[in-house]
Amino acid sequence: MCRKGDCWDNAVAESFFKTLKVEHVYHQNYRTFKEAELSVFEYIETWYNVNRIHTTIKISIRNKKRNLKIN
Repeated sequence: MCRKGDCWDNAVAESFFKTLKVEHVYHQNYRTFKEAELSVFEYIETWYNVNRIHTTIKISIRNKKRNLKIN
C-alpha cells in the first residue's frame, strides 16, 4: 500500500530521479523552465535510455540492441 513519505513504496522512481539529478541536473544552469524541460528530456532520450548501463540488468540498451541484430 502506498503511503506518503515511504520511499520503499516507490523505490524505482526514487532511484531514477536521484540518478537524473546527480548525473545531469546538478551540473546545469537553467535560465528558464522550458530550457530545463528540454534539457532533461534530451538527457533521458539520448543518454539515460540508450547509453547508460542499467544496474538491474547489468547491460546497456545499446549493447543489447547490437547483440540482437548480430544473432
